[in-house]
Amino acid sequence: MSDVTIGRPTPITNATHSQRPSGMPVHKYRPYEAVNIPDRTWPENRITQAPRWLSTDLRDGNQALIDPMSPARKREMFDLLVRMGYKEIEVGFPSSGETDFAFVRSIIEEGAIPEDVTISVLTQAREELIERTVESLKGAHRATVHLYNATAPTFRRVVFRGSKEQVRQIAVDGTRLVMEYAEKLLGPETVFGYQYSPEIFTDTELDFALEVCEGVMDIWQPEDGREIILNLPATIERSTPSTHADRFEWMSRNLSRRQYVCLSVHPHNDRGTAVAAAELAIMAGADRIEGCLFGQGERTGNVDLVTLGMNLFSQGVDPQIDFSRIDEIRRTSEYCNQMEVHPRHPYAGDLVYTSFSGSHQDAIKKGFDALEADAAAAGKTVDDIEWNVPYLPIDPKDVGRSYEAVIRVNSQSGKGGIAYVLKNDHKLDLPRRMQIEFSKLIQAKTDAEGGEVTPAEIWTVFRDEYLPNPDNPWGRIQLRSGQSTTDTDGVDTLTVEAVVDGTDTVLTGSGNGPISAFFAALQGIGIDARLLDYTEHTMSEGASAQAASYIECAIDGKVLWGIGIDANTTRASLKAVVSAVNRAAR
Repeated sequence: MSDVTIGRPTPITNATHSQRPSGMPVHKYRPYEAVNIPDRTWPENRITQAPRWLSTDLRDGNQALIDPMSPARKREMFDLLVRMGYKEIEVGFPSSGETDFAFVRSIIEEGAIPEDVTISVLTQAREELIERTVESLKGAHRATVHLYNATAPTFRRVVFRGSKEQVRQIAVDGTRLVMEYAEKLLGPETVFGYQYSPEIFTDTELDFALEVCEGVMDIWQPEDGREIILNLPATIERSTPSTHADRFEWMSRNLSRRQYVCLSVHPHNDRGTAVAAAELAIMAGADRIEGCLFGQGERTGNVDLVTLGMNLFSQGVDPQIDFSRIDEIRRTSEYCNQMEVHPRHPYAGDLVYTSFSGSHQDAIKKGFDALEADAAAAGKTVDDIEWNVPYLPIDPKDVGRSYEAVIRVNSQSGKGGIAYVLKNDHKLDLPRRMQIEFSKLIQAKTDAEGGEVTPAEIWTVFRDEYLPNPDNPWGRIQLRSGQSTTDTDGVDTLTVEAVVDGTDTVLTGSGNGPISAFFAALQGIGIDARLLDYTEHTMSEGASAQAASYIECAIDGKVLWGIGIDANTTRASLKAVVSAVNRAAR
């Protein structure tokens, strides 16, 4: 006889879940090299203030478009960036063609650039291109020339076939030419700055990147009041964000004249971690971030300035950029780029403040209720206390979103979401058991029809189920008027004029209150109704405010809720009883 235990399941072991080889050619790729910096300090740092920002939407972002921006669309984007508060904007690549050159000239000549905004223009390190680039800046208040050349080994070997010294010399000679043409072509009205990028910094040996940057600084001679911007681009994102941060801490430690250097980070998103790479680079010593709204850019895009700025905001750090009208920002970006922002895009997508899941909806509704209660207890408004609502990292209202779309109902939704819609849109705070009852009606609708149920459809179902009206006078009883008197013993006598089964009827009953008296009156026409639960609330402030009454009744063996709405609380209660009675007769 075997010793196998009958009825006991086979235990799951690690071997059961072991992954199998994918069969993909992983041998073609090598791991990215780590940085030897055992005493790194960046993991202990926190971002407590906004970095400097540079938008490159009009250059890097525009170059990546299937249909590059027209002059009108470029101007729309430029004006948006200025309104949002960006003080450094890369406006084009003027030596690349007449379109970019003309645009730079137009915003200078038309006075479109505020005096506190610095425009930047990109150029390769060739003399004729540098001359044309500097020429485009004549008359600008504040302008920076951004020169770059590729320094990475693959580019040195495959693309340019040059030695390290030759590559370094290109950067040094280019810097000298920028200075010469700025001296020759620009007048004293222009505050002139310089930026250098060792392109594909992430693939360049650290010691060589440092050597090239030092050679460039030897020419520019940064000093107090004469900074240099050294931009270290992740032209192709290769490593984890932690390794990217290590490279920035290494450079920040080893650069001479560091106090005169603005160290700039320019991540791309090839690995999908550009936002994290930018944030960790700032923790590791970077001073400025270059990127695009919504991550527009070559291949997988530049780092997303909207997400970065809103990440700061959500941590209580002022991004110094105005995202309060985020839908306008998104619409303008979509118009200018002719590309849609994904509905799940952080902070700006159509669905990012929306929950369909029942458990999420219930938590959100309770979070809003708790926030209101906490504010009332503190004698403050909701806007004056700390935001703390489940599943909503920020208050949607702070970026111009309404609460209307926070909860949307489909077959996955539960009572919390439906109750939220009724409270938010119609000021009806349903008791929990009534939420359960009504949610079953909506669930039946979604199961039968599929798809999403809109707030308007929820209200239609609710009204038709609980609130008969002159256009829809369903049920056995329609109230007309009523009068209640109280004798010296505290007994209420209620007289109600109503239509019962199509006949004008006077109902009379007595009890220890108007509701009890009404139940007694219903007994007189053969309706056996018993009160189980009762609650009410006002729907707004002021003397003319309406009240909502909710009554749970046992009626001829059925347990049903009814609701009544009226400026008079007694009348609202009687309507709630009639609502339940009429539902029982359906």
